[in-house]
Amino acid sequence: MHAPTEPMDMMITWQHFEQTDIRVGTIVEATDFLEARKPAFKLVVDLGPLGLKRSSAQITKHYTKEALPGRQVLCVTNLGKKQIGKYISEVLVTGFADENGDIVLAQPAGQVPNGSKLM
Repeated sequence: MHAPTEPMDMMITWQHFEQTDIRVGTIVEATDFLEARKPAFKLVVDLGPLGLKRSSAQITKHYTKEALPGRQVLCVTNLGKKQIGKYISEVLVTGFADENGDIVLAQPAGQVPNGSKLM
């Protein structure tokens, strides 16, 4: 077990956590984000009842754009839109940094319906 690298000074309440809307979606399209400062893909994610949402993800070290469609991922859906250059990201696709700082996607262990909320 590793010790935390940053102190956990700011605790949040259970109510604050419940306000974070994390849902599963399936990547339906991945294209190169050529205008990005760091290598990234533009993603379209099917979030079921929430519809298709766009996101930008710096995940080019572990994934190819050809291998991403069909993969389920966890997305934060209520952060609002974020402009990245001329691109508007609508959801945050989540992941973890590996030992080199490259992102590995957060995914459910099994197939679940698109739009399912993290409990």
